[in-house]
Amino acid sequence: MSQVRSDRRGYTLVEVLLAMAVGIILMGAVYVMVQSGQRGSVSLEQKVVAQQDARAALQTMTLEIGMASFNPNFQSAIWLNAACGNNLPPNLTYKGIQAASANSLTIEMDIDQSSVVGDYANEVVTYTYNPLSQYISRNNNCQGGESFLGDDPASGLPRAVRVINDTNGNGVYDDGADIPVFRYFDGSGNQIPFASLPANIMNIRRIDITLQVETDQISQDTHQRRTMVYSSSVIPKNHATSPGA
Repeated sequence: MSQVRSDRRGYTLVEVLLAMAVGIILMGAVYVMVQSGQRGSVSLEQKVVAQQDARAALQTMTLEIGMASFNPNFQSAIWLNAACGNNLPPNLTYKGIQAASANSLTIEMDIDQSSVVGDYANEVVTYTYNPLSQYISRNNNCQGGESFLGDDPASGLPRAVRVINDTNGNGVYDDGADIPVFRYFDGSGNQIPFASLPANIMNIRRIDITLQVETDQISQDTHQRRTMVYSSSVIPKNHATSPGA
């Protein structure tokens, strides 16, 4: 009776340890890939939210500013003083742009065609950029400014974007990193100096809007905030034709 000899043998301790080491390395690589993918996904989501907020804000500003000085009934003395809460008379030659600067713009329009400005929602709108708090507010018919793009940090509310047009926060656009939110041009395409406003409001024929924003949260993959710039040019055609007095 013959015997069958087996040459099979078990794994040695060295082989087992080597296999475990390879497995740990592979698991570590998979973990790193998963974490990287999650960080990238979060960063992308933050960027998308910031883009949506900035684009929606720019679209709204473009539409409203384009309606400045809308006076379909050609009513005289229709405009209001831009400063809410006082009884000072408006400058009628300024028409539906009663205040204009690099960081702020007040527009007026007779949306409901009642020959009265301010009796209907959104007929007197002021956009104001706060460079220190890095957000833009919108004041509707002197009801008080509300956060429009970004949020006031003092509110405690989470915010998706910071508006960083003025990196120094001093209101002086004196270096290449600073971009005015509003710039004004006359009929010949020449930029109207801010120092000459508001006296030259009646000469405004084009308004450029620029929103330089960054994500509020630091990206987990780049360890930096993502920066985006959006701009638009608006021609307030009613401002050139609508009577002021």
